[in-house]
Amino acid sequence: MNIGKLDNDTLKRLVLNRHGATRADVLQGASVGEDCALVDFGDFVCAISSDPITATAEEIGRLSVHVSCNDIAANGIEPLGITLTVLLPPEITESEIEEMMRQASDAAAEIGVQIVGGHTEITDKVTQPIITSTAFGRALKSGLASDVCRSGDHIIVTKKLAMEGTAIIAAEKGDELRSLLPEAELLRARSFVDSISVVKEGLIAAEIGYVDMHDITEGGVLGAVWEVCTLAGVGAELEARALPFDDVTMQMCIFYDINPMRLISSGSMLIIAHPDEGTRMISALEIAGIEATKIGEVRAATGGLILNQKDGSLEVIEPPSADEIYRISS
Repeated sequence: MNIGKLDNDTLKRLVLNRHGATRADVLQGASVGEDCALVDFGDFVCAISSDPITATAEEIGRLSVHVSCNDIAANGIEPLGITLTVLLPPEITESEIEEMMRQASDAAAEIGVQIVGGHTEITDKVTQPIITSTAFGRALKSGLASDVCRSGDHIIVTKKLAMEGTAIIAAEKGDELRSLLPEAELLRARSFVDSISVVKEGLIAAEIGYVDMHDITEGGVLGAVWEVCTLAGVGAELEARALPFDDVTMQMCIFYDINPMRLISSGSMLIIAHPDEGTRMISALEIAGIEATKIGEVRAATGGLILNQKDGSLEVIEPPSADEIYRISS
């Protein structure tokens, strides 16, 4: 099978309809486009999300914390705890293990999350370190977003897109890229990993009022828009010229002939908000020091999912497939 996440049809056919018992206290379970489960705890809900880091061993400790905590924040909920399952190859050294856990601890401390448990194992079944994290948070049930998307709603993204993919490529392919980029630019690209958390913008969006939110991970911005809008039963129209990419990202994508709009983008939050709240959202995020950009608007489902290219042509946004990061040989 292809490397990367299962395509949505295969996921639905083989995985999502096999969920064991059906419980009334599970408010939100497994489905395409939902990265977080919500469980009824009376006046509160518990949000739970699990994610692995498999595409890179560089900065794996830091990334493992942020990817699952970002899913919690995409529900407007503050993450509070996390568990880590750490699978390591036999050739790993103690200093490498220590560095991974230093990264994880530092990342968790930055966003106020405690590492509460997990599992650590040396196994010859893996050839590089793999960490799977499970994060959880708690929120009042009455505070959850309950509005619906409607035509004209603003589609907003935070920060630059494809930052995670850019950081991974810079770390994994630094030697190759020195023929393209000066050392200072490579170091800057690697530093994008320091901006991977979207907890802050998730909580700001929850305070102002949002309709839907999704952290942009595998499949990039186009994959995230497809998942959110398909789940909501609406269409969308995006403007390619509005998509915020750093110049170093674009240079890498041209060099490796990959599509930045389909490149893993942890560090960017996709936010859908009604027009008034969307305008306020961008202002509030920028006051907080977080770049925010309107990239399009929601349309009726009959309008489909459309990308207006820079040359004026229209492209249908297709379902996400394997992320572009997997097209770059290791």
